[in-house]
Order: sequence, then C-alpha cells, then structure tokens
Amino acid sequence: MNYRHAYHAGNFADVLKHSVLFALIEALQAKATPFAFVDTHAGSGCYALDSVEAGKTGEYRDGIARLLFPDLHPTNGAAKPLPPLLRRWLDSILKLPGNEHGLKLYPGSPLQVAQTMRETDSAHLCELHPEEAVRLRELFHRDHRVHVHERDGYEALKALLPPKEKRGLVLIDPPYEAQEAEYRVIEKALKAALQRWPTGVFAVWYPIKLRSQVQPFHRWLQHCGVRRVLRAELLVHADDSPLRLNGSGMVILNAPWKLDEVLREPLRAMAPLLSQERPAEWRLDWLVQEAAS
Repeated sequence: MNYRHAYHAGNFADVLKHSVLFALIEALQAKATPFAFVDTHAGSGCYALDSVEAGKTGEYRDGIARLLFPDLHPTNGAAKPLPPLLRRWLDSILKLPGNEHGLKLYPGSPLQVAQTMRETDSAHLCELHPEEAVRLRELFHRDHRVHVHERDGYEALKALLPPKEKRGLVLIDPPYEAQEAEYRVIEKALKAALQRWPTGVFAVWYPIKLRSQVQPFHRWLQHCGVRRVLRAELLVHADDSPLRLNGSGMVILNAPWKLDEVLREPLRAMAPLLSQERPAEWRLDWLVQEAAS
C-alpha cells in the first residue's frame, strides 16, 4: 500500500511492459468481435512527468524519453528508425491531451488501453489504494466503456471472469511489495482464473533483481497446464543484485498467434536505446509451446 508508481512512470520497465501491452491490444483488435481488458493493479491511470515524484527519480529520462528523443543519447549510436510497432505505440502516447507540445504526461496501462479501445470493447480496472482509485474514477468518469473497482484485483478476478465478451486480456502488474511471496499469490490467482477462463490471455509483469527469485515462478508456469507461454525480458544491469531493479519481464499465457514475431524487432531496437552502464540484454522465448492437436 506504500508503492506509488508516480516515482517510476515511464521508466525502462514501463517501456517493456507497455510496448508488449500495445502489441497484445493490437492482436485482440485483429478480430472484429469485442474484447474485455482487466487490470488487477491499475494505479491512478496517468502520471505527470513534471510532478515532484517524477522529478525526484527522473526515471523516465532513461526510459520513454530515450525512445522519443534518441538523438539526445549519442552513446547508444546513431538513431535508427524505430520498428512500426514502437512508432505506433509512441505516437499514441504523444496524442494524449497534454502532450501536444512535448512529453508532459505518461499514461499508465489503463489509459493506454482505453485510448486504443473500440466502442464495443470494455475495461475493468481494479485498484485497492483509495487515493489512486479516486484519481482513476476522475480520469474515466465520462467513459462508459471503463469500470473502476476499488478492491483487491486478485479477488476481483473471481467476479470478473469470464467476461461477457468471452475473449480478452488480464494484466497482472502488482508492485511486488511482498517481493518473492508475491509470485505465490500470482500463481494462486492464475490457477483459479484459468479454471474460470481457460482461453483468456493473461499477461504478468515482473521485476528482475536476482534471477533466482524469478526462476521458481517460471518453473510453475511450465507446469501450469497452459499450452503457450511466451517470455519477454529486458535487462539493463546484471541480474545479480537485490538492491536495485536490474530488469523486468512479461510472461503471456495463451499468447496470441505470432506474438513472438511481432515483438522480436521492437525488443531488438529498444535494447541499445535503453542501455545504461553496459549494453542492455533482451530475451524473447517460449516457456511453453505445445503443438496444436
């Protein structure tokens, strides 16, 4: 309950998370039928990059700003044209009201999805922190497609799944205040959610500090019964220190067809732009990929 994403909005971890999220939404929109989006830890939805919180860390300068203004980081080499997916994603951020004259606001997952949703799609946003939930309601009070739930997101899955649209995406993006214990909570929530909605797409963001902290979760995913689990990771530091965020990852259960092909060039392009003391590393592979019967 102490975590505030305002300090970290737009950092390198958000770049990975939200570019993958954008690709997932585009994949869902490839079909004309409506979809539902469920966010278990929605936050406040939008963050001012000139706020006191963002100013204290400046993390967005080594994240989203590097993709938008690559020429300001000559150590990463000459700026090259970005892959179309990243360009579309960045353009959607710059189209946000308030960003007409430069990057002033960074949209969280709820707003990024809402900006690209169609009239027939829906979003269910869960946020337990009262102040964040108030901001979330204010942000979407005129949008009939968006429903805000001030409740525990893991518990809410029992009521929200399966959605009436019968297809869609669940984003699980907790602050990991419980650190390693959070993975056990996620595993329990995923097990129950998959029983209710076995065909749903589930995307889980996770931090990388020590690799050993993440490995048990990956092993669980390999034996959870889902036939397609894709992993995407970006490391800006070696994964051997518990004292800082060294990287982050996303696992996508029931990953859409050819999502790996869609993400490969964006990951390859963002790695050099987000490098810090050493070249950033990226990984894109299947934890589970079973052939269709």
